[in-house]
Amino acid sequence: MLMGKRLILAACALAFSASSWASPGRHFDFGQPAPAAKASRTIDVVMGDMTFDQRTLDVKAGETVRFVLINKGQLLHEFNLGDAAMHAEHQQEMLKMQQSGQLMPTGMGHGSMYHGSMDHDMAGMNHDDPNSVLVEPGKTAELTWTFSKATRLEFACNIPGHYQAGMKGDLTVRQ
Repeated sequence: MLMGKRLILAACALAFSASSWASPGRHFDFGQPAPAAKASRTIDVVMGDMTFDQRTLDVKAGETVRFVLINKGQLLHEFNLGDAAMHAEHQQEMLKMQQSGQLMPTGMGHGSMYHGSMDHDMAGMNHDDPNSVLVEPGKTAELTWTFSKATRLEFACNIPGHYQAGMKGDLTVRQ
């Protein structure tokens, strides 16, 4: 009997620890991040306050594109690849980050994302999705992506109010 309980406890401990070993990360059916050296093309995207200089982008399935993101505006902006549903979900996360003081108009807040004093729902929240990058005013950042299949996406800034103000564009992945 005692041996049976020990085996059950050991199995539970192994199951819990195994789930932490295999943190698979987020999967995107439209592609995956890639090293800049793999890019076959570079697209510069200039961000202004509530604008992208391009309203549409076209890429090919299988193509690896290096996006160079230049923020010429006065506000923090984001470049995020996804469909409308993904953007809606991400906007809610960004709103929580803003409400917690982690996201400020011109950059990330000074409040640590890991302090125990934070709301339980915010514990460990940060902006680290591989399909997204934040760009502070006057700065340049990059995102390199391999597009896996033909689809229609959006590129957007999901900082609260920016998407709604029109800071988005269509991205078509063609065969």
